[in-house]
Amino acid sequence: MRLHVDQRHEKVLELVRERGSLRVAELAEELGMSAVTLRRDVEALAAQGLVERLHGAVVWPSGQSRPASAAERPAAGLVVGMVVPTTDYYYADVVRGAREAVEGAGARLTIGLSRYLPDEDAAQARRLLSTGADGLLLTPSWEHGCPGPGEGLWAAEQTTPVVLVERSAPLGHPAARLDRVRSDHAHGAAEAVAHLAGLGHRAIALAVQDSPTAPRLRVGYRAAVEALGLTPVTASPLDDVPSRSEADRFERTLEYLCEGVARGDVTAAIVHSDADAIVLIPRLQARGVRVPEDLAVIAYDDEVAGLADLPLTAVAPDKRAVGAAAARLLLSRLGVAAPGGVDAGPDAPGEGPAARRHLDILPTLRVRVSCGASAAS
Repeated sequence: MRLHVDQRHEKVLELVRERGSLRVAELAEELGMSAVTLRRDVEALAAQGLVERLHGAVVWPSGQSRPASAAERPAAGLVVGMVVPTTDYYYADVVRGAREAVEGAGARLTIGLSRYLPDEDAAQARRLLSTGADGLLLTPSWEHGCPGPGEGLWAAEQTTPVVLVERSAPLGHPAARLDRVRSDHAHGAAEAVAHLAGLGHRAIALAVQDSPTAPRLRVGYRAAVEALGLTPVTASPLDDVPSRSEADRFERTLEYLCEGVARGDVTAAIVHSDADAIVLIPRLQARGVRVPEDLAVIAYDDEVAGLADLPLTAVAPDKRAVGAAAARLLLSRLGVAAPGGVDAGPDAPGEGPAARRHLDILPTLRVRVSCGASAAS
């Protein structure tokens, strides 16, 4: 039998008074209510000062029965929701790292996939919250890795803790106040430029596919070229006019690099991604461009770069570390200590939110054959 709202409130107050604090997910299960309904009831009771709401928990406001400290609170029953575009390729390791951190703390990870569909990020987040998620790890399908004007407000408006994963928001955007963990792709591109410059290259091209990673790669590349006093090269035509298809991307990138080598304007290139580099190198060789003799190549991602018949030097974002760090930061927000985590601490009732964290994880450069330097050099 469905309880009237007043009866539900009485049950909630009775259990919280008796135990001092309860997790929202546990309370919903014990009362046989949906997590969404219970959250509404808790918000109503908190507005009346009858309970206090700490992220993921309901607390009796007497001051005598408080939740245990983060170091003491168990994570059993805690659910972390994670929304990613896909679990293929790049995000497989991000999800793997998050899962290891969450399960290592005794909690459970649930996944929602957006498949880069419009509005699907918010829909998946709502679904995960309705099924009991206490906090969210979000990788929205923002075209350039950050929200455009009027985009992404829903992420900033969540009442549960949110950590952005491999995404950021412009300064002044409400989502910029959220915790975030991302790979520092700009640093990765700059490291690739510096390595090629150290091998004597002065004219280095950047060939990137249209993706959320591309803007940061361009930032790091341009900064390093300027800082090292290298020769500016003509930008890829894809920078101004995105490709219409994969075939178009490969054809235009191939022409761009071949023409640069033929003119003597380009002696090295950074290619995103390594899958693109694996496709392009045989085509370059078929056109008479030798790699690395005529064109040194560094790929970006290092998903399959080492498996190419000509092993590719590649910049490797530590995707698993990104997922794990984001999960540990979220667990900390929920009041659960996770080994190796960022000690952000939970938000304290009456004291406002604890300071937010923006964590950038630096990629590493893995030297192989394609850049003209051996791994031992």
